[in-house]
Amino acid sequence: MKLTIVGATGGIGSQLLVQAVAAGHEVTAVVRNPARLPHDTPVRVVTADLSAAGPVDLRAAVDGSDAVLSGLGARSGAEAGVASRGTRALVRAMRATGVRRVVVVSAASVGTVPSPGRPNPPRHNPGDGFFMRHLAAPLAKAAFRRHYGDLALMEDVLRDSELDWTVSRPPRLLDRRWKRSYRTAYGQNVRAGMFIARADVAHHMLDVLDRPETFRRVIGIAY
Repeated sequence: MKLTIVGATGGIGSQLLVQAVAAGHEVTAVVRNPARLPHDTPVRVVTADLSAAGPVDLRAAVDGSDAVLSGLGARSGAEAGVASRGTRALVRAMRATGVRRVVVVSAASVGTVPSPGRPNPPRHNPGDGFFMRHLAAPLAKAAFRRHYGDLALMEDVLRDSELDWTVSRPPRLLDRRWKRSYRTAYGQNVRAGMFIARADVAHHMLDVLDRPETFRRVIGIAY
């Protein structure tokens, strides 16, 4: 497949890049700083600042692609807004070029975060157990309030689009080798799922690309 990977030097984006190339896909990497890409990676590179990118900046990156994968997300509070703004520009570029398939990464706690498109979300995610509901999730939402608000807006952008989107919602991310023994749950978090390796999130995002049952669905993923 011809794939465009947005945020290809980030934690999940870099895993998407490595795995997509290893699987034989033809990859275009959209990055802010090309110097952070491995020098021997056989990909086409498009430079764009996704915190301020417009659709024109991204049309060349997505034109002709079969699908887009996005690892966009703020690395600090100061970067909050990059996921929603970048995804909005990405959706416009996809509309302009006729590309329909997109898979993005969000976060497990976002399902209970209010947004303009979901002003009254459930108080608790139906997949969460007692510990997650009453301790882990509230602490995470307090610590990452701006990040989660940005991701909630990003999900609004996708829901309002006509694209064939999938949102992956992992819990705490780990830097370790993939296990490929993760669990998934449609529309809710994975029961008692506390952790997941970035490599396994990337594996799942690539795995769902050509599965129509995942279109316009939110999927929880965890060990």
